[in-house]
Amino acid sequence: MEIKKILHVEDDEDIQAIALIALETMGGFEVMQCSSGRDAVDKAPAFQPDLYLLDAMMPGMTGLETLAELRKNGSLGDVPAIFMTAKAQSSEVSEFLDSGALGVITKPFDPMTLADQIRDICA
Repeated sequence: MEIKKILHVEDDEDIQAIALIALETMGGFEVMQCSSGRDAVDKAPAFQPDLYLLDAMMPGMTGLETLAELRKNGSLGDVPAIFMTAKAQSSEVSEFLDSGALGVITKPFDPMTLADQIRDICA
């Protein structure tokens, strides 16, 4: 599958900044960033992403809850998702994969390889 547009949902501004450089400048993706799950649910229909890149732990709405809400939108229901988390224990990874996610990227991630990690997971 070809990924061009990524909706990145992350509440930490520092991680947002690093990921944006890694994905746009080094990875060549078009990226829309949202600071919360609610923001992502509101903005995703206009952006029409090819992939959701979701922080697992966010205040208000978790990554899993965000994905569930995004899946309710007919035109966005089949968009693949990858979770990013600092808590990559096998039980949590299983929960993300059971939710339909393609994979899990562990934080802290390497900005130099993030785009390639995403491409590998989506291949």
